[in-house]
Amino acid sequence: MTAQQNPLTGRWVAFLATDGVEEVEYTEPRKAAEQAGAQVELVSIRPGRIQAMEKDIEKAGTHEVGRTVGEASADDYDALVLPGGVVNPDRLRVNADAMRFVRSFFEQHKPVAAICHGPWSLVEADVVGGRTVTSYPSLRTDIMNAGGIWVDEEVQVDAGLVTSRRPADIPAFCAAMVDEIAAGRRAGQMATA
Repeated sequence: MTAQQNPLTGRWVAFLATDGVEEVEYTEPRKAAEQAGAQVELVSIRPGRIQAMEKDIEKAGTHEVGRTVGEASADDYDALVLPGGVVNPDRLRVNADAMRFVRSFFEQHKPVAAICHGPWSLVEADVVGGRTVTSYPSLRTDIMNAGGIWVDEEVQVDAGLVTSRRPADIPAFCAAMVDEIAAGRRAGQMATA
């Protein structure tokens, strides 16, 4: 296989999630990253396995945690992915280690991708100010109150930050995520005029 077929070969991608993560928003982007050649690790707020959900109410699969946020460092990864589900980011945003982990990717100018309710972590980490972001529609006010510009788009890319609204957007989200990680776009830096 060529570099074009495996554009993420040699890249390490952290997926930050906990109980309540939307199954398809974790498994499909993870599969896309792995198929593009990336090494992927699930980072969470506790060790063991996390319980994924389908549409926030039906139990889906469980997934093995590779490292806790207390053990993890952005230094060890090339990019960060934040899957959604309502409960998952709500639990993450009250965890100080998780929010430090998210902020550190922006401080190190590494690509970040968040889907559905995943941008709640971006709001809590105070990294959406001045950025154009999409999300599940119920986060619109939170994003705007945090200084972000909210748009209703299938996928939005802003200087290495990839966001999407819902599971139906996963194909576009995965394509943009892989492109931004492959290009090493700098999510921590604002685009200059």
